Order: sequence, then C-alpha cells, then structure tokens
Amino acid sequence: MSTPAPRPPRVAKHLMTPGQPRVVRESMGVGKVQKWVLSTLAATTIMHLAGGLVLAAAFLDGAGKQVAMLGIATAFGVLAMAAALLIHQRSVLSPWLVLGLVPTLVGVYFIFVR
Repeated sequence: MSTPAPRPPRVAKHLMTPGQPRVVRESMGVGKVQKWVLSTLAATTIMHLAGGLVLAAAFLDGAGKQVAMLGIATAFGVLAMAAALLIHQRSVLSPWLVLGLVPTLVGVYFIFVR
C-alpha cells in the first residue's frame, strides 16, 4: 500500500501568494485617476471661491452690490462645473452645470429670503 502524496497547504484567497500576482479586473488606469483627482480639485477650489464671493455679498451694503456679487459667484460656480467637464473631455453643455448655481441659491436664500 502506498502513502498518498501530501497536499500543498491551503492558501487563503485574501492573502498574497508570492510568485502569483492577483489578477485585478477592470482597474482604473493612472491617467483616469489623475483626471478624477484634477477635476475634483479644480471644481472644489473654484466652488470655494464662489462660496467666498457669496459670503462677501452677505456683508455688503446695498442690494445692487449684493446682486452683482452673487452674479459673479454664479459665473464662478458654473465655471467650476465646466472645468470639471472639460478635464474629462465631456461636452460643456450638460445638466451638471446646474450644480454651479448651488452657492448662489444658498446665498440668495440667506441674504434676501431669510
């Protein structure tokens, strides 16, 4: 009677096995990740500028000056979304541009409505 051959030790699937790299399906490439990081940074930075303009408008005297400052904030908000779309090489005319109006709408609520 022969002895059975010893089985190799069982390897947990969640651990790395030396010499056998894991095959990753559908991973994002470096270029795609760089686009997402750049567009996120650009959009959030410009949106913070728009928010600062809205905050500055709240401290101005005169409704005309406040409306002008809110108009500039609107332009910067829409520009932020357009920059993100351009980085991803998408059409600038998109429903995503409406998100650029958020800082201005919040400012209009707190300055004129409330």
